[in-house]
Amino acid sequence: MQADLVFVHAARATLAIVFLVAAWQKMRELDVFEAALANYRLLPEALVALTARALPAFELATGLALVIAPGSALGGLAALALLLLVTGAVVINLLRGRRDVGCGCGGIEDEQMVSWALVARNIALLMLALVALAPPVTRDLVWLDYLSVAGSAVAGYGIYLVSSQLIANAPRLGRLRTST
Repeated sequence: MQADLVFVHAARATLAIVFLVAAWQKMRELDVFEAALANYRLLPEALVALTARALPAFELATGLALVIAPGSALGGLAALALLLLVTGAVVINLLRGRRDVGCGCGGIEDEQMVSWALVARNIALLMLALVALAPPVTRDLVWLDYLSVAGSAVAGYGIYLVSSQLIANAPRLGRLRTST
């Protein structure tokens, strides 16, 4: 199914922001991310440090590929693969009954624990990756299209941040309800 070029570019730009910021946050506090990755208990201990360095590098490459026109389809595939990988790790821990695992997302999500809400947020990002992969209907772009892409990307990232903060706040709200 084809999608309008503006939708495809907006999806790619939104995902690029998500992945570039995530990579920067993980690289900035690599030791914190490494500890979070180890706490998932999915990798042999010998691979945790290597994976903790490779994953942000792959996020950075994915974010860049999403905004570089010739590599944007590759970026969409990489985004899909990354999202499936990290969502799978969350689901495995939830199915094991391990809800005390920090997501390792970085930034405001540092306090965020794995949850089904996190899985739902990632499914929304997976759908965005599918839009980013859709073959675009080719047409000439006008100035309003560029403005629409930029506005959509900023709004999309804002929605991502708000949903992440709500997910991070959910356990605190639960504790408040039980203490009253």
